[in-house]
Parts: sequence; C-alpha cells; structure tokens
Amino acid sequence: MVNKRVTVQLREGLQARPAALFVQEAGRFHSHVTLEKDGKVANVKSIMGVMSVAPAFGEEIVLAADGPDEQEALDTLSSFIENQKG
Repeated sequence: MVNKRVTVQLREGLQARPAALFVQEAGRFHSHVTLEKDGKVANVKSIMGVMSVAPAFGEEIVLAADGPDEQEALDTLSSFIENQKG
C-alpha cells in the first residue's frame, strides 16, 4: 500500500465534471484507491463517494492505493488533482 498527500489544484475542486473525469481515470487501474479528507474516506472509483467528500480547491487530501498497479495509480491520480486546470 502506498499513499500521498495532495493539494487540490482544480479550480472547481473534485465536483461535477472534474469528479467524473477523475473517477473515469481511476477506473483504468486494478488497485483499490481511496481518497481521504477530514476523516471521510471514499472509493475513488465511485462518483458518489468522491462527491460526498467534495475536495475543494486548495484543500489537502490523502490518496491511498493498494494493488498490482498501486504506484502508477497514485502517480496518475495525484497528477490529475495537482496539475489539471479544471
């Protein structure tokens, strides 16, 4: 299992369209990946889960991945959150 602290750089945060794109990207990986903010944990392959945590611009979250492609999943998904311009 690997994890990483990430600061959300998406202008809209992970809500609506960016959340849908993020979940779609997460679906490419076999690993189980979660997102945690303020003690709330969500499966990143669930749009409802991601939107229930609702990370906003500038907030810090923790991504955790466990599985055969965990490092690639963590790198790709953290890059999406840190580098997208929304």
